[in-house]
Amino acid sequence: MRIYLDHNATTPLRPEARAAMLAAMDLAGNPSSVHAEGRAAKMLIEKARAQVAGLARCDVSEVIFTSGATEAVAGVVHDAAQVCGAIIEHEAVRVWCEDEGMRLLPVDRNGHLDLTGVADGALAGAIVFVQRANSETGVLQPNGLEGELERVGITASQVFRDAVQAAGKVADLGRWRAAQGRHAFMALSAHKVGGPKGVGALIAGPDYNPGGMSAMLRGGGQESGRRAGTENVIGIAGFGAACEAAARDLSNGIWERVAELRNVLEKALEAGSKKTIFVGKDVERLPNTACFITPGWRGDMQVMQMDLAGFAISAGSACSSGKVATSRVLTAMGFDDAEAACAVRVSLGADTTEEHVLRFADAWTAKLKKHEARAA
Repeated sequence: MRIYLDHNATTPLRPEARAAMLAAMDLAGNPSSVHAEGRAAKMLIEKARAQVAGLARCDVSEVIFTSGATEAVAGVVHDAAQVCGAIIEHEAVRVWCEDEGMRLLPVDRNGHLDLTGVADGALAGAIVFVQRANSETGVLQPNGLEGELERVGITASQVFRDAVQAAGKVADLGRWRAAQGRHAFMALSAHKVGGPKGVGALIAGPDYNPGGMSAMLRGGGQESGRRAGTENVIGIAGFGAACEAAARDLSNGIWERVAELRNVLEKALEAGSKKTIFVGKDVERLPNTACFITPGWRGDMQVMQMDLAGFAISAGSACSSGKVATSRVLTAMGFDDAEAACAVRVSLGADTTEEHVLRFADAWTAKLKKHEARAA
């Protein structure tokens, strides 16, 4: 039996999402049509919009469906004069910062955004991306960044929170809510919460005016004119159902149990290897994520060996077309290239059991002993 421990890359489709998608397949109407069949499809989209808003803790009018978080990022960048973000941001964000010629903002040893070297007002006018949780390390950006962001010239309406990894795992997605004016932008992705791949959402503020921003895609005016094209009704239905189920898991304390399993895993791995470094262990992390470095044992080799042993894990982010390279995130946190090349990530899911993590720890430790014996 294979054991899947790569939930930060993608999470298996939830039964609730599968059922919603199968039901949506039976609807014949175009959601832009005014007849009964079209209205039925439109109602399904609006139901899903409410379900996504429930998980994101936003108003339904703020949810704009996209093909994924990457498109949500690109849609906001499309209207921005300048963009910047931390060096540890996801590739979908980082590439825009480099294209705009903006410097990538540094982080400290824990992976927290460090603005101490940024002059007062230096980022005025820019859109600043601040991830809620890092996909590789699971480290959460701390709450209370608003004061420092204001010092460097940023208001709530200029902040974009990448909540892709945090949504469904932590209740507080860290959205900066303005006393006046637009709240921060936010992005979600369906397949990270147990929905289908290829659908996501941009969360925009309450005073958001689609006419004041150019559309991501021009055409029929769907999604209040912000994102044209006939909606992916089947995918959206699955996204909504997954968000509703994820919100239920949160309220039922599922992720507290998962955090305990992550701790069991790390203790078991530590017992087998005193030299292994657990990244972000001393700061707040996602409850499901363990990123660890075993000097001298390359991460890509660990992934292959554990795959052959029946376990799916990863070495870094899985959103770069299968590339395996030294982690930019870990080197930004102060690890050298040799250390960063020896990192792997294990990310648990809501259905992971203690048997799963202990079987992994036993298999990993056995592989490590063989590696050390060959290297001796």
